Amino acid sequence: MPINPPNPRGTARTAPPPPRTFLPRLRRFLYATLAVVLCTGGLSAAAMTPAQAADIDTGAHYVLRNHHSGLVADVESAGTEDGARIIQWERTDRPWQQFRFVPTGDGYYMIVNRNSGKAIDVWEHSTANGAEIRQFTAHGSPNQQWRPVDTGGGVQLINRNSGKALEIWEWSTTPGDRLSQYDSLGGANQVWDLVRVDGDDGGGDGDCGSGSHHAEAVRSGSTWTARNGGNTVYTGGDMLAAMRAAVDSLSPGRTSQERVVVRGSGSIPGNASLDLPSHTSLEVCGTIDVTGSATGNNAAVRIRHARDVSVPHLSVTGSPYFGVYVRTSQNVHFGQIDLRLSSGLGMRIDSRDNDAVREARDISIDDVYVSGTDNHGVETYGVDGLTIGTVTARDTGYSGLLLNDTVNATVGLVDAEGAGTGTGYAAFRMANRNGRLNGDHPTNIRVGEVRARGGGRGIFCVSESGGAVIERVDIADTGNNAVLIENCHNVTIGEQGGTIAGPGTVRIAARSEFANTSDVTFQNLTLVDTALVERPCSVNLTVRNVTFQNSSDQTC
Repeated sequence: MPINPPNPRGTARTAPPPPRTFLPRLRRFLYATLAVVLCTGGLSAAAMTPAQAADIDTGAHYVLRNHHSGLVADVESAGTEDGARIIQWERTDRPWQQFRFVPTGDGYYMIVNRNSGKAIDVWEHSTANGAEIRQFTAHGSPNQQWRPVDTGGGVQLINRNSGKALEIWEWSTTPGDRLSQYDSLGGANQVWDLVRVDGDDGGGDGDCGSGSHHAEAVRSGSTWTARNGGNTVYTGGDMLAAMRAAVDSLSPGRTSQERVVVRGSGSIPGNASLDLPSHTSLEVCGTIDVTGSATGNNAAVRIRHARDVSVPHLSVTGSPYFGVYVRTSQNVHFGQIDLRLSSGLGMRIDSRDNDAVREARDISIDDVYVSGTDNHGVETYGVDGLTIGTVTARDTGYSGLLLNDTVNATVGLVDAEGAGTGTGYAAFRMANRNGRLNGDHPTNIRVGEVRARGGGRGIFCVSESGGAVIERVDIADTGNNAVLIENCHNVTIGEQGGTIAGPGTVRIAARSEFANTSDVTFQNLTLVDTALVERPCSVNLTVRNVTFQNSSDQTC
């Protein structure tokens, strides 16, 4: 997602909202007229009966899905700062798309983002049509209060300060376009579904734990109960024992996946793991908190020497050795993974039993959020066939995403803030012959975008890695090099553009113990307050369509 740095609160916006065109105004007029005649019997949508507070679980989190676009409300770039824009985006159910309704009285609520803890806010207390919608520290002022209004097929959200409805601006259906407020006319772009996303409500629509399952572990009060069908296989106070009993109750010798659902949160010790065998699906609708001393190779969830395993939902907190550990396994899929740790490594996927053979194959991760590690966010070693949607890393001790000796990989987005602060690690790092196939580096690693703020480096390629295309970049304020390409081969950065800003430099370098860097391309980039430095001279460096803004070109 693009980045739009917020203006200081209380100052004028740098540009007014775009003028409303004739077509949207005509659509509004026609829709409003039809709504009055056909739907409301002469009442506007804002005059409908407000949704009862009992209809909203104030302890739950919801995704806000728009009826017109089908997209959902999203804090742009997973921002946690005051002033980050609220936009629409494709649904991923990540924390920056989840909101909790906090009652403020008289049927109004603050709508607070799960990721940032900040509230949806009409910017600058505006009462104008077209005002910007951003997030700000939750203080409960009227411009942060919203009244859910039942439309019969969804809700409108009416702001207390302005009396206007939250909407998708100009009827857009494009991901990344902004939300705004406008007179309440009841159009589909002002109607929202509140989709609960944290399970236990029994609803479908992709909620965690919905649908059929083979076994489950359920917490009630302080008691965990594990069941398989009508058979109770565990009762007691131990979350790990309940989860293990549910997994162990699945059919022995099975050749297709059987599903375990965990309903509830609890703690497990750091010197133990929940192991998943072949043909198992685990869905955790709650949080596993890892406590006590963590010992080597243990993880909240561990998959070793297995195949056909899936983990659609998982949240882990605490201080594990690994949040998730996969070794020498094949056809493993992770869905929405949330790792908010105080130490340890987020996800480790490897084949270290035999370094000569990549025994971890066909691993996929839809989206992972990882923070607070004292090691890497996500690390692979010896993987053949890796697909990742998004890695969002916040304040990881080392790299956000590190690929070692991994081939045939596709990554959508690496979004890192504070990855490897004070170290030489990077938001995205490739090392140990990553991307090397049969002694060469054909293109087999593709990354859609690397976004980096702060931390050590933005991108770091080292030790005979390569075969990589990074399509877009958005890098600034790194503490070391913005980009360092060292002894790497066939690396393209900026196929689809981007910006690299200082103070960190962009370096092409080499050490004498490896072959010199070769076939590196920088293109379609804007370099701001930095320098492009080549030392020593590499082999076949290409710099094409690069704009230097207060930056120098120090290539050979």
